[in-house]
Amino acid sequence: MLGVFINALAVIVGSLLGFLLHKGISERINNVIMIGVGLCVVYIGIDGLTGGVNPLVAVLSIIPAAVIGTVLDFDGGLIRFGEKITAKFSQGGGSKAAEGFVTASLLFCIGAMAVVGSISAGLTGDNSILLTKSVLDFISATMLSAAFGLGVMLSAIPLTLYQGGIALFANFLSPVLTDSIIGALTCVGSILILALGLNILNISKIKIANLLPAIIFAPFAQLLVNLI
Repeated sequence: MLGVFINALAVIVGSLLGFLLHKGISERINNVIMIGVGLCVVYIGIDGLTGGVNPLVAVLSIIPAAVIGTVLDFDGGLIRFGEKITAKFSQGGGSKAAEGFVTASLLFCIGAMAVVGSISAGLTGDNSILLTKSVLDFISATMLSAAFGLGVMLSAIPLTLYQGGIALFANFLSPVLTDSIIGALTCVGSILILALGLNILNISKIKIANLLPAIIFAPFAQLLVNLI
Protein backbone atom coordinates (compact mmCIF):
# COMPACT_ATOMS: atom_id res chain seq x y z
CA MET A 1 0.00 0.00 0.00
CA LEU A 2 3.01 2.29 0.40
CA GLY A 3 3.16 2.86 -3.35
CA VAL A 4 -0.55 3.74 -3.43
CA PHE A 5 -0.16 6.37 -0.71
CA ILE A 6 2.95 7.84 -2.36
CA ASN A 7 1.02 8.05 -5.64
CA ALA A 8 -1.86 9.88 -3.94
CA LEU A 9 0.57 12.22 -2.18
CA ALA A 10 2.26 13.00 -5.50
CA VAL A 11 -1.11 14.01 -6.96
CA ILE A 12 -1.93 16.21 -3.96
CA VAL A 13 1.46 17.98 -3.95
CA GLY A 14 1.42 18.39 -7.73
CA SER A 15 -2.10 19.84 -7.59
CA LEU A 16 -1.15 22.34 -4.90
CA LEU A 17 1.94 23.37 -6.86
CA GLY A 18 -0.08 23.85 -10.04
CA PHE A 19 -2.71 25.86 -8.16
CA LEU A 20 -0.04 28.18 -6.71
CA LEU A 21 1.65 28.60 -10.08
CA HIS A 22 -1.67 29.49 -11.68
CA LYS A 23 -1.99 32.61 -9.52
CA GLY A 24 1.04 34.17 -11.17
CA ILE A 25 0.03 33.29 -14.73
CA SER A 26 -1.70 35.77 -17.03
CA GLU A 27 -4.97 34.90 -18.76
CA ARG A 28 -3.20 34.70 -22.14
CA ILE A 29 -0.66 32.16 -20.83
CA ASN A 30 -3.41 30.23 -19.06
CA ASN A 31 -5.28 29.88 -22.36
CA VAL A 32 -2.14 28.50 -23.97
CA ILE A 33 -1.75 26.04 -21.09
CA MET A 34 -5.34 24.89 -21.60
CA ILE A 35 -4.65 24.23 -25.27
CA GLY A 36 -1.50 22.31 -24.37
CA VAL A 37 -3.37 20.26 -21.76
CA GLY A 38 -6.15 19.54 -24.24
CA LEU A 39 -3.74 18.33 -26.91
CA CYS A 40 -1.89 16.12 -24.42
CA VAL A 41 -5.16 14.61 -23.17
CA VAL A 42 -6.28 13.92 -26.74
CA TYR A 43 -2.95 12.19 -27.42
CA ILE A 44 -3.26 10.05 -24.27
CA GLY A 45 -6.78 9.07 -25.31
CA ILE A 46 -5.73 8.11 -28.83
CA ASP A 47 -2.69 6.21 -27.55
CA GLY A 48 -4.90 4.09 -25.29
CA LEU A 49 -7.05 3.02 -28.24
CA THR A 50 -4.25 1.10 -29.96
CA GLY A 51 -4.63 -2.11 -27.95
CA GLY A 52 -6.68 -4.00 -30.53
CA VAL A 53 -9.81 -4.33 -28.37
CA ASN A 54 -12.99 -5.41 -30.16
CA PRO A 55 -15.07 -2.26 -30.92
CA LEU A 56 -18.15 -4.12 -29.66
CA VAL A 57 -16.73 -3.83 -26.14
CA ALA A 58 -16.83 -0.05 -26.43
CA VAL A 59 -20.38 -0.11 -27.82
CA LEU A 60 -21.67 -2.39 -25.04
CA SER A 61 -20.02 -0.18 -22.43
CA ILE A 62 -20.61 3.37 -23.66
CA ILE A 63 -24.24 3.20 -24.82
CA PRO A 64 -25.86 1.78 -21.65
CA ALA A 65 -23.61 4.05 -19.56
CA ALA A 66 -24.82 7.10 -21.51
CA VAL A 67 -28.47 6.17 -20.91
CA ILE A 68 -28.03 5.47 -17.19
CA GLY A 69 -25.76 8.49 -16.61
CA THR A 70 -28.17 10.83 -18.39
CA VAL A 71 -31.26 9.54 -16.57
CA LEU A 72 -29.52 9.83 -13.18
CA ASP A 73 -27.81 13.11 -14.18
CA PHE A 74 -24.31 12.22 -12.98
CA ASP A 75 -22.95 15.30 -14.74
CA GLY A 76 -25.24 17.68 -12.86
CA GLY A 77 -24.47 15.98 -9.57
CA LEU A 78 -20.74 16.25 -10.15
CA ILE A 79 -21.01 19.94 -11.01
CA ARG A 80 -22.97 20.59 -7.82
CA PHE A 81 -20.34 18.68 -5.88
CA GLY A 82 -17.64 20.81 -7.50
CA GLU A 83 -19.50 24.00 -6.58
CA LYS A 84 -19.61 22.99 -2.92
CA ILE A 85 -15.94 22.06 -2.81
CA THR A 86 -14.72 25.19 -4.58
CA ALA A 87 -17.08 27.66 -2.88
CA LYS A 88 -14.30 28.92 -0.60
CA PHE A 89 -11.88 29.58 -3.45
CA SER A 90 -11.97 32.63 -5.68
CA GLN A 91 -10.91 30.81 -8.84
CA GLY A 92 -12.81 28.23 -10.81
CA GLY A 93 -16.51 27.48 -10.82
CA GLY A 94 -18.15 24.18 -10.14
CA SER A 95 -18.14 23.12 -13.78
CA LYS A 96 -14.42 23.77 -14.16
CA ALA A 97 -13.59 22.01 -10.90
CA ALA A 98 -15.72 19.02 -11.90
CA GLU A 99 -14.00 18.83 -15.29
CA GLY A 100 -10.60 18.91 -13.61
CA PHE A 101 -11.65 16.20 -11.15
CA VAL A 102 -12.99 13.90 -13.87
CA THR A 103 -10.04 14.52 -16.20
CA ALA A 104 -7.46 13.82 -13.50
CA SER A 105 -9.32 10.80 -12.10
CA LEU A 106 -9.48 9.14 -15.51
CA LEU A 107 -5.86 9.94 -16.35
CA PHE A 108 -4.58 8.60 -13.03
CA CYS A 109 -6.80 5.53 -12.70
CA ILE A 110 -7.10 4.25 -16.26
CA GLY A 111 -4.31 2.23 -17.79
CA ALA A 112 -2.11 -0.78 -17.26
CA MET A 113 0.27 0.96 -14.83
CA ALA A 114 -2.51 1.58 -12.30
CA VAL A 115 -3.78 -2.00 -12.41
CA VAL A 116 -0.52 -3.93 -12.85
CA GLY A 117 1.34 -1.68 -10.41
CA SER A 118 -1.32 -2.16 -7.72
CA ILE A 119 -1.40 -5.93 -8.21
CA SER A 120 2.39 -6.08 -8.01
CA ALA A 121 2.39 -4.00 -4.83
CA GLY A 122 -0.33 -6.15 -3.27
CA LEU A 123 1.12 -9.56 -4.20
CA THR A 124 4.87 -9.04 -3.79
CA GLY A 125 5.29 -5.64 -2.12
CA ASP A 126 7.06 -4.34 -5.23
CA ASN A 127 6.13 -0.66 -5.54
CA SER A 128 8.47 0.18 -8.45
CA ILE A 129 5.68 0.55 -11.04
CA LEU A 130 3.57 2.74 -8.75
CA LEU A 131 6.60 4.89 -7.85
CA THR A 132 7.29 5.47 -11.54
CA LYS A 133 3.61 6.28 -12.04
CA SER A 134 3.80 8.72 -9.11
CA VAL A 135 6.42 10.81 -10.91
CA LEU A 136 4.29 10.92 -14.07
CA ASP A 137 1.13 11.75 -12.10
CA PHE A 138 2.92 14.52 -10.18
CA ILE A 139 3.81 16.23 -13.46
CA SER A 140 0.31 15.73 -14.87
CA ALA A 141 -1.36 16.97 -11.66
CA THR A 142 0.74 20.13 -11.70
CA MET A 143 -0.18 20.85 -15.30
CA LEU A 144 -3.87 20.02 -14.84
CA SER A 145 -4.22 22.03 -11.64
CA ALA A 146 -2.70 25.08 -13.30
CA ALA A 147 -5.50 24.81 -15.85
CA PHE A 148 -8.47 23.61 -13.74
CA GLY A 149 -7.69 24.51 -10.13
CA LEU A 150 -7.94 22.42 -6.98
CA GLY A 151 -10.64 20.12 -8.36
CA VAL A 152 -7.70 18.07 -9.66
CA MET A 153 -6.50 17.38 -6.12
CA LEU A 154 -9.76 15.56 -5.33
CA SER A 155 -8.73 12.86 -7.83
CA ALA A 156 -6.39 11.54 -5.11
CA ILE A 157 -9.51 10.08 -3.44
CA PRO A 158 -10.69 7.76 -6.27
CA LEU A 159 -7.03 6.98 -7.06
CA THR A 160 -6.47 5.76 -3.49
CA LEU A 161 -9.72 3.80 -3.40
CA TYR A 162 -9.17 2.25 -6.84
CA GLN A 163 -5.50 1.33 -6.58
CA GLY A 164 -5.74 0.57 -2.86
CA GLY A 165 -8.65 -1.77 -3.44
CA ILE A 166 -6.76 -3.65 -6.15
CA ALA A 167 -3.66 -3.90 -3.94
CA LEU A 168 -5.63 -5.13 -0.92
CA PHE A 169 -7.51 -7.76 -2.90
CA ALA A 170 -4.71 -8.57 -5.34
CA ASN A 171 -4.80 -12.30 -4.53
CA PHE A 172 -8.44 -12.46 -5.59
CA LEU A 173 -8.33 -9.96 -8.48
CA SER A 174 -5.14 -11.06 -10.26
CA PRO A 175 -6.80 -14.12 -11.92
CA VAL A 176 -9.78 -11.96 -12.96
CA LEU A 177 -7.88 -8.93 -14.24
CA THR A 178 -6.58 -10.66 -17.34
CA ASP A 179 -4.87 -8.89 -20.22
CA SER A 180 -8.18 -8.71 -22.11
CA ILE A 181 -10.03 -7.17 -19.13
CA ILE A 182 -7.27 -4.62 -18.57
CA GLY A 183 -7.35 -3.89 -22.30
CA ALA A 184 -11.11 -3.31 -22.18
CA LEU A 185 -10.78 -0.94 -19.22
CA THR A 186 -8.00 0.95 -20.98
CA CYS A 187 -9.93 1.15 -24.25
CA VAL A 188 -13.18 2.45 -22.75
CA GLY A 189 -11.33 4.80 -20.42
CA SER A 190 -9.30 6.14 -23.32
CA ILE A 191 -12.49 6.96 -25.23
CA LEU A 192 -13.61 9.06 -22.27
CA ILE A 193 -10.17 10.67 -22.01
CA LEU A 194 -10.28 11.52 -25.73
CA ALA A 195 -13.72 13.11 -25.24
CA LEU A 196 -12.31 15.12 -22.33
CA GLY A 197 -9.52 16.39 -24.53
CA LEU A 198 -12.01 17.54 -27.15
CA ASN A 199 -13.99 19.35 -24.45
CA ILE A 200 -10.86 21.09 -23.17
CA LEU A 201 -10.12 22.28 -26.70
CA ASN A 202 -13.73 23.55 -26.98
CA ILE A 203 -14.35 21.24 -29.92
CA SER A 204 -17.21 19.47 -28.15
CA LYS A 205 -19.38 19.77 -25.05
CA ILE A 206 -19.74 16.12 -24.09
CA LYS A 207 -21.06 15.43 -20.58
CA ILE A 208 -18.30 13.01 -19.60
CA ALA A 209 -19.65 12.32 -16.10
CA ASN A 210 -22.75 10.74 -17.64
CA LEU A 211 -20.48 8.22 -19.38
CA LEU A 212 -18.48 7.16 -16.31
CA PRO A 213 -20.52 3.94 -15.70
CA ALA A 214 -18.88 2.64 -18.89
CA ILE A 215 -15.79 1.87 -16.79
CA ILE A 216 -17.89 -0.55 -14.71
CA PHE A 217 -19.53 -2.09 -17.77
CA ALA A 218 -16.25 -2.62 -19.68
CA PRO A 219 -15.12 -5.88 -17.98
CA PHE A 220 -18.57 -7.43 -18.36
CA ALA A 221 -18.72 -6.32 -22.00
CA GLN A 222 -15.35 -7.99 -22.62
CA LEU A 223 -16.53 -11.22 -20.98
CA LEU A 224 -19.66 -11.17 -23.14
CA VAL A 225 -17.61 -10.60 -26.31
CA ASN A 226 -15.34 -13.49 -25.31
CA LEU A 227 -18.38 -15.75 -25.08
CA ILE A 228 -19.64 -14.62 -28.49
